Amino acid sequence: MNRGLIVKFENLVQLRGVCRQLRTLSYRKVNRAQWKPVQLSAHHVYPQFWQKDISIALSQHRHLATKEETKKKKKIPMTRGEVEIKQKMTVEELAQAMGKDLDHIYEALLYTDIDLDSLEPDSVLYEDHIKLIVKKSGMKYKSAKLKEEKERENTDAVKRPPADPAVLTPRPPVVTILGHVDHGKTTLLDSLRKTQVASMEAGGITQHIGAFLVHLPSGEKITFLDTPGHAAFSAMRARGTHVTDIVILVVAAEDGVMQQTIESIQHAKIAGVPLILAINKCDKPEADPERVKKELLAHDVVCEEFGGDVQAVNISALKGENLMVLAEATVALAEVLELKADATGLVEGTIIESRKEKGRGPVTTAIIQRGTLRKGCVLVAGKTWAKVRFMFDENGKAVDAASPGIPVEIMGWKEVPSAGDEILEVESEQRAHEVVAWRTYVEQQEKMKRDVEVIEAKQKEHRMEYEKKQQKLAHLTWRQRKAVLYKANKHQMFYKPKERTEMDKNVLSVIVKGDVDGSVEAILNILDSYDADDECKLDIVHFGMGDISETDISLAEAFNGVIFGFSVKANESIKRLAAKKGIKVKLHNIIYKLIEDLKDELNSRLPPSVVENTIGEASVLDVFSVTVGKNKIPVAGCRVQKGLLDKKMKFKLIRNGDVIWKGLLSSLKHHKDDVQVIKTGMDCGLSLDKYIEFNIGDEIICYEEKEVQQTTSWDPGF
Repeated sequence: MNRGLIVKFENLVQLRGVCRQLRTLSYRKVNRAQWKPVQLSAHHVYPQFWQKDISIALSQHRHLATKEETKKKKKIPMTRGEVEIKQKMTVEELAQAMGKDLDHIYEALLYTDIDLDSLEPDSVLYEDHIKLIVKKSGMKYKSAKLKEEKERENTDAVKRPPADPAVLTPRPPVVTILGHVDHGKTTLLDSLRKTQVASMEAGGITQHIGAFLVHLPSGEKITFLDTPGHAAFSAMRARGTHVTDIVILVVAAEDGVMQQTIESIQHAKIAGVPLILAINKCDKPEADPERVKKELLAHDVVCEEFGGDVQAVNISALKGENLMVLAEATVALAEVLELKADATGLVEGTIIESRKEKGRGPVTTAIIQRGTLRKGCVLVAGKTWAKVRFMFDENGKAVDAASPGIPVEIMGWKEVPSAGDEILEVESEQRAHEVVAWRTYVEQQEKMKRDVEVIEAKQKEHRMEYEKKQQKLAHLTWRQRKAVLYKANKHQMFYKPKERTEMDKNVLSVIVKGDVDGSVEAILNILDSYDADDECKLDIVHFGMGDISETDISLAEAFNGVIFGFSVKANESIKRLAAKKGIKVKLHNIIYKLIEDLKDELNSRLPPSVVENTIGEASVLDVFSVTVGKNKIPVAGCRVQKGLLDKKMKFKLIRNGDVIWKGLLSSLKHHKDDVQVIKTGMDCGLSLDKYIEFNIGDEIICYEEKEVQQTTSWDPGF
């Protein structure tokens, strides 16, 4: 044979060997198998272009293999067959963690829904399949610990140490007016500060907290917190007492102690605040102040005339009677309490009310408790901060400074803080950023800790559901299982979010918007008391402050929800958009009207109940049978005792108090004549549409069924 042909043939054989090794490298990682070049004969002679191309390819792979092999492989600790797993791992990572080869992983995945044809060593597996593989391998798993962050330095702002008594100066008392709805709290404040707030209140009920400074003729000052009297705002009343020195408990002389009166007493006791009793509406003929005092004894409110320490003043807020006596009693109690504060140094205070105003941004009403607030001060409250731009008193007049005990309206906040948040002054804006960042970080860490338990519980629940499904489909191949799952979920795949929600009619999705933070909080507190999920699920999709926006409409459309607005507006374009998309927007200025409207929406989601309305009653006096063809049919001889029997209606047979049959009559006769109706006192013979033997003394009831709209069992407390 020609020598040249032999050389070419040997070159082709060698090339084939090289290609096979290169192919092996594409399937195996260079760190798992070292590439070994085929040993060539010394006498083989290759053309220059073969040698050049092959040597380049081989040198590259030799370099890779050497580089990978020089790395020391990390040995994963195996303790009692435990495998550290992550939420996501590649096939190769899992094999290394388990100390197994790739074939073992593929074998474990044979009976799952994973497509093995598309599975590569670097394919990602998720937690469910990872746990399944480990279990099938007879091993235990544990979640790999996340890298612990370096402990972060606490940069929060804190209150200053108690002040030296020598620097303390007298301050006005902070007084809260508490009591039952419509017992005259706003009228009392109106008379004290000579304004017309009461006439502006929607429905005569104060809608959110306000703080006012009252100047008495004697020169004394009293700061009043006007907390709402409605039961819905119990949380706001409780918050008000935390900054309060004295509580004036207003009780109407003709009504006496009511539910919110008792709640107000409890709030004052929890906060450790002394009470002054103001018995209002004493000008009415039916007024009985003595009865009020005696009723309060049952709640440990003992007036001075009964040997207690609670001052009682009979007043008429509407006519202005004895208001100065009440003010003097308040000042006298304040003197006994020796209310003083440090007016120097960094400011401390409490937010009473927060809201977002158009053109002004976030605005808060606050009570200063320490230091003197001035323009330019940098404040932090909750997870936001402010550089004070403007300050106003209760009449809207700009002020330059606010000392302890003085209520003030503050502008300059970056975000709207929550009512009840503590205000602390810091040295600079940079320091404010540090405080807010720390508080945000702490909240995130706490949330993560809470979420861990929830996530683990959900994962366990999902795992159990998954295993149940797998057991049902265990006899099928993975392709058949995919087909079954596809068919099961096919009807939901193309639904829009709104259409999916409509599938479950017993869900009411709600979006709540309010004028101020305190109002939204109060509404959410009411909704938190909802305890009728078995009837209709209440889902709060979103809540916030400000007027109704396009975003709210979009959310309502996505969740098939209803928008409830409290003391907010919706402009014409928003109303048109809502009407076009079929979204309900319900605006209210009175809290209990909003809750009643929400209850109506809940009722509309409930399925109607069927109610039986009795039309007539008859007693069986005799029993006999008639023969029709070859069949004997039982017949009852009856007398109508009440109402009438109508053959078109439904009937039931009652024996010894038990219903043993429900249905229609096959015949109804009076003196051998077929009739449709038998009236009271008349005798008749009747047979049923089913073979049932009658007994003397049985009762026949004629009734009709009516669908009646159900009402929710939820009671919001008013």
